[in-house]
Amino acid sequence: MTFYYRPLAQWGPDRPADAHDLAGGWSWFANVAVHARGEDTRIVSASDLPAAALERLTATHPEIAGMAMDRPRLMGILNVTPDSFSDGGRFADPGVAVRHAQNMMSFGADIIDIGGESTRPGAAFVPVADEIARTAPVIAAICAQSDVPISIDTRKAAVAAAAMEAGARLINDVAALTFDPEMAQTVVNSGAPVCLMHAQGDPATMQDDPRYDDVLLDVYDFLEERIALAEAAGVPRAGIVVDPGIGFGKTMDHNLTLLRGLSLFHGLGCPILLGASRKRFIGTIGGGQGASDRVSGSVAVALEGVRQGVQILRIHDTFETKQALDLAWAINGAETR
Repeated sequence: MTFYYRPLAQWGPDRPADAHDLAGGWSWFANVAVHARGEDTRIVSASDLPAAALERLTATHPEIAGMAMDRPRLMGILNVTPDSFSDGGRFADPGVAVRHAQNMMSFGADIIDIGGESTRPGAAFVPVADEIARTAPVIAAICAQSDVPISIDTRKAAVAAAAMEAGARLINDVAALTFDPEMAQTVVNSGAPVCLMHAQGDPATMQDDPRYDDVLLDVYDFLEERIALAEAAGVPRAGIVVDPGIGFGKTMDHNLTLLRGLSLFHGLGCPILLGASRKRFIGTIGGGQGASDRVSGSVAVALEGVRQGVQILRIHDTFETKQALDLAWAINGAETR
């Protein structure tokens, strides 16, 4: 039987003497929930874990794209698309896109994630040439003015390669190397880190009827398998980030289960990226007609991710998230960062 270990993460000054740092960061844990398929979850002391499992949960991660993983990092979203769910068409003009990236940097973004193909539910496929034409010039223009790292949000190897040539430093693959058979080698050739995201199905159909035996453990197993494939291709584990893929082939209940269990994914031995900003389930629960009405809910989800030790927050609302994070940091007795 396979056991999965979910640290019961906390942060703040009231830390017991037997607590362990979570992923070498700001959160800590003294107890762990043990999951197994078909079994009730049980709580055990962290000191009772197998040594290898405890090492995975506590090990400090190396830098990703020049960013230390010792504090939460803000990944500002820049969609240079006509049809993204939240900001489609707003930043299709390269000049406008560059100015928006500069604004996000001034508000505290640690990295900018640029995408040229919408992956919203029902989105259509974008040809490679069009995606490159949308993204590469913007990446080059931003890199010419700033040292803030750029991520390319794509599932296509040629788009990733063009982005790397333009100056990008992280490949954010929403298909976790499953869409393009050349992507793994492109990551290896670039020497850049890669984010592997879970998605059930293609964007055009992923929300039709998503089903899981156990969404938390199914997503974990998928990511573990994709990490192994990436390592076999030559990508070092130290250069891999994982993303459970909130909203990608998931119902609202699936999303909530994953958010409650985010700390489980530290067991994969990689930094975690959380991309829940302005997703539909936030409006379903909290109200609001459009994506721009989901800012407060997005910040609430981001702070829950930080409590559970998530290292990278992929967000639309940089200022609001940074402000909330600084306040939470101060309230919990940590230095404002």
